[in-house]
Amino acid sequence: MEVKARMPGLILSVNVKEGDAVKSRDVLGTLEAMKMEQPIPAPQDGTVTAVKVAKGDTVKSGQVLFEVG
Repeated sequence: MEVKARMPGLILSVNVKEGDAVKSRDVLGTLEAMKMEQPIPAPQDGTVTAVKVAKGDTVKSGQVLFEVG
């Protein structure tokens, strides 16, 4: 399942790497948007299959950030 940015912003942190096991609602990373920090939750239990961003990246709304399978 793809995890997408809900709004444009700056990636403040990436808390996982490919192959990590995650539970639903674990924080995959943090996005700063409109001067507010937004945690990026895992949508389901599973394994992180792709990390498509790094700390400091600027992202657009709808951009794929992570994939969890």
